[in-house]
Amino acid sequence: MHDDVYRYNEERWQALVAADALFTRPMLDLDKEKARAYLGLEKLGISDNLAGRKVLCLAGGGGQQSVAFALLGADVTVFDISSGQLERDRSAAEHYGVGIRTVQGDMRDLSALDDSSFDLVWHPYSLTFVPDCRVVFREVARVVREGGHYYLMCANPFFSGLTHDSWNGDGYTLKQPYTDEAATSYPDQEWVYDRKPDGHLVREPREYRQTLSRIVNGLVGEGFMLTFLLEVQGGRDAEPGSWEHFMMVAPPWLELACQYRPGSLEGRGD
Repeated sequence: MHDDVYRYNEERWQALVAADALFTRPMLDLDKEKARAYLGLEKLGISDNLAGRKVLCLAGGGGQQSVAFALLGADVTVFDISSGQLERDRSAAEHYGVGIRTVQGDMRDLSALDDSSFDLVWHPYSLTFVPDCRVVFREVARVVREGGHYYLMCANPFFSGLTHDSWNGDGYTLKQPYTDEAATSYPDQEWVYDRKPDGHLVREPREYRQTLSRIVNGLVGEGFMLTFLLEVQGGRDAEPGSWEHFMMVAPPWLELACQYRPGSLEGRGD
């Protein structure tokens, strides 16, 4: 049975597809070199020798990462809440003549996927769409193979819910308490809808703060060893109050890469 979190996210992402939002547009101009550069696996310390490797694009529909991985020879499964997003993955795969598998569902429940069946789980921005990230980490730990990798992009918890609209003339004002599962909402950025058709109304994202301690301890508790961390920042010399300036002052996203090493921390600290 689907809860309100599932229903809200499914409805929003179906509306985003109808609005042709940035994150729903397939990448249709890739070749192997462009796919390799787009994914940036080398930066993460993950081998880009993907021939025959099983990759799960988790909550990653839209015809972007899936086809990039497929062009590099991976065996790709896309798991997403939105049927519209998955349809775009299938269309992009047909465009390139590659095969992918699509599964619709909730990232908190990966029971449709087999245990220890993926070499890499690729999880673009979506973790804060659910109240408790630890539920997702538990599911990922079940489906990834020992020694496999988990890439995760998520909101920087220190600035969750903050945007350039929070500029007060001197800085960006933090107002919300730094607590797990605190609900936040904010308008989508204009660049999300640069080709938005008239008549498509999209509800604002509903997100839940995941503190850094919950994220890191949740990963470690499931047997993941952190191997890479990046705070995604903007450029320099931007106008105060602009999105670019906000990104320079308050990096809005984190990128993390982990390797699944269950038992590797047992006995430490004894």
